[in-house]
Amino acid sequence: MAKKAPAQTPSANNSKHARERDKKTMGKIVGLADDVAKRALGGKEPTIDIPTRTKSNTIWNSKRGILQMGDAVATRELFNLNQAKQFMQTCLHANSIRELIDVEKTLSLRGMFYKGLHTVAGTNGEKTFADQDESDGILEDLEVSMSSLREELHIFAKKRGTMAGNITIVDTGDEIDCRRMGSGGYAIPSICEPDVIQFKKCEAKFVLHVEKDTVWGRFNEDRFWQKHNCILTEGSGQPTRGVRRLLRRLNEELGLPIYCLLDCDPWGHYIYSVIKQGSISLAFESERLAIPDAKFIGIRSKDYKACNLSDDVQIDLTDTDRKRAGEIAAYPWFEKHKGWQKEIAGMLENGFKMEVESLTSKAISYVTEEYVPQRLKDKDWLD
Repeated sequence: MAKKAPAQTPSANNSKHARERDKKTMGKIVGLADDVAKRALGGKEPTIDIPTRTKSNTIWNSKRGILQMGDAVATRELFNLNQAKQFMQTCLHANSIRELIDVEKTLSLRGMFYKGLHTVAGTNGEKTFADQDESDGILEDLEVSMSSLREELHIFAKKRGTMAGNITIVDTGDEIDCRRMGSGGYAIPSICEPDVIQFKKCEAKFVLHVEKDTVWGRFNEDRFWQKHNCILTEGSGQPTRGVRRLLRRLNEELGLPIYCLLDCDPWGHYIYSVIKQGSISLAFESERLAIPDAKFIGIRSKDYKACNLSDDVQIDLTDTDRKRAGEIAAYPWFEKHKGWQKEIAGMLENGFKMEVESLTSKAISYVTEEYVPQRLKDKDWLD
C-alpha cells in the first residue's frame, strides 16, 4: 500500500537545505582547486583524477539490484598535450559553477556551453569547446569527480516528460494539482529534488509510466489516472534524469509501484533497464535514480497472438536491432532472468518489433480500457 504523502517543511527550511547543499558543493570545488594549486606550488604537475564512466568500471550489485560505479580513475594532466585541453575545460567549468553558486542562480547545459565558450588566447582561433557534447561531457566529469549531482552544481537540462494524476505537489512554492492540468499535463522539470518539489497530497495507488507523449495523450484523454486512481507519466523516449528522479521519489517516499508500458523492441527493453537498474554512463547516480522493483507490463512479444493483432503492426527487426537485443540479453540482470530471456527470444523468433500504438488497431482505447487494466489485474508483468 502506498505511503501517505509526508507533511512538508516550510519553504524557509527548504531554502536552508539549499544553502547547506551549496556550502558543501562549494567546499568540493575549493578542494579541487586547492589540490591543483598545491601540486603546482610544490613543483609537481597539476593533475585531476576523474572516475571513468565506462562499462568496464561498472559493477552490478545483485543484492541491491542497481548498477554502481567502480574505483577506476583516469588522471588528467596539465602538461600532457593530449589532456591539456580537457584539464583547462574542467577548471573552466568548475569556476563557472562556483560563480553560479555565489549568485544563487542556475544555468542550462546549453547555457554552460556558451558561458565557457571563447577563443583561447595565443591560438589560431581555437575555441574552448568544439560543441555542446564536449561541454556536457566535462560537466559529467565534474559531477562524478566531486560526487555531486548536476542539480547541486546549479545546472539543469531541457524539460522533457509529463505528469497527470491523483497527486498535488508544491513546485518552488507553487501548489500544483495534477488532477487539473488539462490536455497538456504538468511538465516535469529537470530538477526534482525535495527542496524544489514537495509532495503535498497523494491519493494514487501506483504510477503508470509510458514511453511516449502520444501514448500518454491517449491515457490522459481517457482519464485513465482518474478511473484507476494512479499517476500517469511519460519520458518522451529515454527518460531524462528529472523524470527518473521523480519516479524514484514517488516509489521511495510514497511507496508507489512503478509500472512501465514501453515498445516491444530492444530500445524499449533498454529504457526499462535504465529505469530499473540505472545506466552504465550514469552509474554514479544509480543510488538516486534506479528503481529496482519497477515492473514491465508490455508491450510483449506474446501480444501479437494473445491480442490477435494483424500483420500490419509488424516492424521488421534490423541487424542492428538483433545485435542490440543480444547485448541486452547478456546484461547480468537479464542474463539469469528466465522471463526476460524468454521475452527477448520471443521477439527475435517473431522477427519483428511492435510499438504500443499498434494496440490501436484493435480499438482506439483498447490499450487503456482492456490491455493495461487486464495486465494489472492478472499481475502479468516482468520484473
